[in-house]
Amino acid sequence: MSFENALVTKGLMLGIALTSVAAGIFDLKHYLNLQLVPHISKYHQYWRLVVHQLACASSSDLLLVEVFLYNVSICIERTFGSIKYASFLIISAVTTMLISFIALLVARLTPVTSSLFNNIPPGPIAVMSAVLYQYIRLVPPAYHFRIFGLGMSDKIWVYAIAAQLAATRFPDKLLPTLVGLLAGYLYRTDFLQLKGWRVSARIVRFAEAWIKPLLGEAQPVRRTNRVLPETRSQAEARQRVAALRPDEVVTTAPNARQRGTPASRQPAAATTTPDASVRDPESAEDESNTGTGVVRQWWDEITSGARPVAGGAGTVRAPSETEIGTLTSMFPDLEREVILGVLQRR
Repeated sequence: MSFENALVTKGLMLGIALTSVAAGIFDLKHYLNLQLVPHISKYHQYWRLVVHQLACASSSDLLLVEVFLYNVSICIERTFGSIKYASFLIISAVTTMLISFIALLVARLTPVTSSLFNNIPPGPIAVMSAVLYQYIRLVPPAYHFRIFGLGMSDKIWVYAIAAQLAATRFPDKLLPTLVGLLAGYLYRTDFLQLKGWRVSARIVRFAEAWIKPLLGEAQPVRRTNRVLPETRSQAEARQRVAALRPDEVVTTAPNARQRGTPASRQPAAATTTPDASVRDPESAEDESNTGTGVVRQWWDEITSGARPVAGGAGTVRAPSETEIGTLTSMFPDLEREVILGVLQRR
């Protein structure tokens, strides 16, 4: 997987990494924590609602966040498109900020909930949970497997990362996780009529002109150049055709590949002396002289892929079953049509 068509995810991962490292270097981590009492209720530090989502408090959280975004955010951005995905992130950040503030106020109604849900640790946990909800609903599993009789899919690894991230500071991270899932559900159902909102064109032009060059060009995924083997159905169909037509029709007309063969690709056997030409194996007088020469020229023509043209019309002969059987036993991987073509041109 690469960052092809996922520049927003790339910028998000770099931004979270830079802010987290900067907060650790300049000793600013104590500004990232969010508590209803006393940060908001007493000191009215409402800016903490925004700041606590911009960086992670520890290196372990940062690692899990980066791995999660790489495996989940890229898939969602390619599904939405970069502009829609950026709009979704902004809507999710604002929605989770408001819902988190309301949830902290509601948690103050009882002594138990006020002691459990008074603190929200730093990190984009709520926004990531909103992205996770879109991943659950949109991305299908690639494969399924069973462990001890329990059916699973390849998405279980993403869920394991999200569960580990939510359980690092339990139950403090339980509230932002639930808030993020609720925000993702509201966006998916379009209950707040925010699904059609997009980032303005001016911001998009600014990002393309100033931010995109800093991120660099996303290299496309390297595709394999290996030749895939034929399927079982193709092999069975080929065998049925060969069984129905055991005797191929011999034609003297040159095929398209023979007509388009350049002079530079003519085989070396066509320019050799008459002593090196291949003689009929059925001829008893030439059997002792052409044993190794015939095999060598057959192999040179098969491996070189050259298609020599017959000298004149009607010079192509019908090979015997003995010749076909000899070459088939020597080169079992070659098809019958290739062996017939070689023998006919000789």
